[in-house]
Amino acid sequence: MPGALALLIYVLCAATAALCTALLLRGYRRTGTGLLFWSGLCFGFLTLNSVAVIFDIMVFPGTNLQLLRHASSLAAVGTLLFGLIWDEE
Repeated sequence: MPGALALLIYVLCAATAALCTALLLRGYRRTGTGLLFWSGLCFGFLTLNSVAVIFDIMVFPGTNLQLLRHASSLAAVGTLLFGLIWDEE
């Protein structure tokens, strides 16, 4: 049962990040505000990170996907940082 609960939590985290991605990009499409675009991309990479965690820990426990997990986290933070610097008002 603890494995099922952990999987449920990981899936909920991925779903939440995906929902944030969709809402931020939808807001960008409506308003054209650049910060919404960069935030949406950041949450897209965070969604990828959450999916990588699910595959790394639950689906393929014998493989090491830590490089993908760290790369997607770095891409998320880097994207948001780039967006904050680039989108000066």
